[in-house]
Amino acid sequence: MTNLVLVTGGTGYIGSHTVIDLLQHGYSVVSADNYSRSTAATLDRIEAVTGQRMINHAVDLTDLAATRELFARYPSLSGVIHFAAFKSVPESVADPLLYYRNNINSLNNVLACCAEFGVRDFVFSSSCSVYGNVEIMPVTEETPLPEAESPYAHTKQLGEAIIRAVAAARPQDRFILLRYFNPGGAHESGLNGEVPLGQPQNLIPNITRFGAGLQASLTVFGTDYPTRDGSCVRDYIHVMDIAHGHTLALQYLAQSRNSANCEVFNLGSGNGVTVLEAIHAFERASGLKLNVTYGPRRAGDVVAIYADNNKARNLLGWQATRDINTMMESAWEWEQRLAGKGMASRKAGT
Repeated sequence: MTNLVLVTGGTGYIGSHTVIDLLQHGYSVVSADNYSRSTAATLDRIEAVTGQRMINHAVDLTDLAATRELFARYPSLSGVIHFAAFKSVPESVADPLLYYRNNINSLNNVLACCAEFGVRDFVFSSSCSVYGNVEIMPVTEETPLPEAESPYAHTKQLGEAIIRAVAAARPQDRFILLRYFNPGGAHESGLNGEVPLGQPQNLIPNITRFGAGLQASLTVFGTDYPTRDGSCVRDYIHVMDIAHGHTLALQYLAQSRNSANCEVFNLGSGNGVTVLEAIHAFERASGLKLNVTYGPRRAGDVVAIYADNNKARNLLGWQATRDINTMMESAWEWEQRLAGKGMASRKAGT
């Protein structure tokens, strides 16, 4: 059986780290990423870590004909990991149609091509955002999904619903939905990490950029939440732990250990960390003291969420092995490496 995997969004932050983990576990990988939220320089970083040059096709997956051409080039695909999606909550609130068009149309096209070309195993990049504001924590995979807090979160709910319907119609195929929590950190080699294009939307690169003097301010949105210090609570998980979860998901399907042809798993540390606690962890890792700005709550943000990860631990054999301090240490090392290259190369995404 072939072990060639198509990773959509393979030059993005989580996608590229997953590619590294796949390559280091004996998989062959091809990527589809049109660089709308990443750059080709990621291919160099993957090669620097793994010694292998990944082929990427700059395909717009919302174009069905182009997606079909891609699948036709690789008739021996054993599986697909689908990351390709826009992921900014504020941007989705400001431009919801962009998110519905990109995230849903690309998913539909990839699923259609999997059916046409006989690709049986499909792993979907979902998100803890599907849980919205919940009253009982930690959240399990059985926690009811409320109305989404943002169009981005709604696209993940819709994506899961689409996959469940497709799975019911295609019992011969196998699907895993990975709901992961808040990714952070960089590869331990210091050779790959997150390179936000424009203003970062995730907390950790905002912290490291501010610490490096690359942005004028760092704003904590909301200090009056009903949490232990008034800031939002999130479940931060190292990007390489998330990456390995995808490798384990493919192995789980390849070994036919699944009990149903569509299963969902949380990938989270199981620990809630406030925004202010994350900032303090960075201060410990860097030796810097950050003068942050405090602002009002941000539309679309949930108050608090963290995972029950027992299902992933018991069935996939997965666990989070790196904590918030390790995350901040690796993220800061990566930020310093980027800063050492100079602003011109940074702006180019290299």
